[in-house]
Amino acid sequence: MVPQVARPLPRLKSFHRLQIILQHLRMSKHTDSVHEVLLEKKGCAGIITMNRPKALNALNLPMIQQIYPQLKTWEADPETFLILIKGTGGKAFCAGGDIRAITDAGKAGGRLAQDFFREEYILNNAIGTCQKPYVALIDGITMGGGVGLSVHGHFRVATEKTLFAMPETAIGLFPDVGGGYFLPRLSGRIGYYLALTGFRLKGRDVQKAGIATHFVESEKLPALERDLTALKSPSKENVSELLNSYHVKCKIDQEKQFILDEHMEKINSMFSASSMEEIMQNLKKDGGPFALKQLETISKMSPTSLKMTFRQLQEGASMDLQDVLTMEYRLSQACMRGHDFYEGVRAVLIDKDQAPKWKPATLEEVTDEVLDSCFKSLGSNDLKL
Repeated sequence: MVPQVARPLPRLKSFHRLQIILQHLRMSKHTDSVHEVLLEKKGCAGIITMNRPKALNALNLPMIQQIYPQLKTWEADPETFLILIKGTGGKAFCAGGDIRAITDAGKAGGRLAQDFFREEYILNNAIGTCQKPYVALIDGITMGGGVGLSVHGHFRVATEKTLFAMPETAIGLFPDVGGGYFLPRLSGRIGYYLALTGFRLKGRDVQKAGIATHFVESEKLPALERDLTALKSPSKENVSELLNSYHVKCKIDQEKQFILDEHMEKINSMFSASSMEEIMQNLKKDGGPFALKQLETISKMSPTSLKMTFRQLQEGASMDLQDVLTMEYRLSQACMRGHDFYEGVRAVLIDKDQAPKWKPATLEEVTDEVLDSCFKSLGSNDLKL
């Protein structure tokens, strides 16, 4: 009798083991999105950590939906004096929005194509209007959506590992997340240059361009974070003083000339134009190596995106952040309805043939009527801030 009872036990054990494994798998699926963002209170600070290192901390909708309510809670909490945001993995702060998911939803007519942009822009506005000092440690790749999580806050700390770009015109999109607000406010025409060409700024140049407020060595960030969280009931001025003390001690590339310095005169003259076509004419007329390189780069971009971006920056220069984000939400939905965004994502991110077939294929074919329809109110579907 005993052997008969003993025999099923291994099977029973393995069945239990299978149940436990399945339970863990279910839990890990559930907790994956929970742990894509870490939210913790340390000392005087609320700390947001983007935790998708394998995806370069790309921002998705569940992350936005966790960050926003916590940001608002901390902003209202009398025991929280500053908010700090950073990324894990050492390669990226945040490399942008989760474009693949948005593409799939847009093609299928899914709600995500509306919800993602709407909720992302609401978060961008919450950062821009936050009453507590907001410190972004933009260590590593900071592009697109990552710029939206940082640039509207009070303080942006770049390091020698920072890589900034707004590369959207290459995928049939436009420099959103409030790009229409901060880009035209950079010195001269540098914002137009960065927006239209997708030019990448690295390290100290991100601070010299006015995108970052401070520059600190990457290896000093843990010490900076410890010092920030240890401050006693700090004001914005206290936070600023501490950041300044780290900034002045950092000697990396201190003597290095800003990468665009030698071209600033040309950027300011050639990108000062009343239309996208005029910029192209200016570059052709100049004919020098720098101008021809920009001409070659811009010629690869979506003509619709270029014209959309040019007008976005022109109009955004005299708007407040809320009106810019409302305008950009209209543009995002125009891109979701159009052709070039899906084609750009295919060519750059999916097939990677780098040979998009834009429609329309030339700037001249992107008429004012087409452009006006992109900027038109969505009525009751407009973004409400």
